[in-house]
Amino acid sequence: MKYDIQIDRRALKFISKQDEEQKRRIFSAISRLPEQGDRKRLAGYTDLFRLRVGEYRIIYSVDGGKLTVYVIDAGNRGDIYKRYK
Repeated sequence: MKYDIQIDRRALKFISKQDEEQKRRIFSAISRLPEQGDRKRLAGYTDLFRLRVGEYRIIYSVDGGKLTVYVIDAGNRGDIYKRYK
């Protein structure tokens, strides 16, 4: 099944600041969600997941009824988890 992917402005702003190679890697990984990639449920949340792309983390949720992936946030490994405690 093909999921529609919606990227929040906060995540898009972070991704757009990366160099071209990193942008390509991140968008490629996001395009394969929710079936593929190094993904796990975010600790303490039932509806949020994280995708690991090198040193970056992508926070997202999935609406299976609408077949939509919502990319909520993106950031460096050390910083991103501080926002979701």
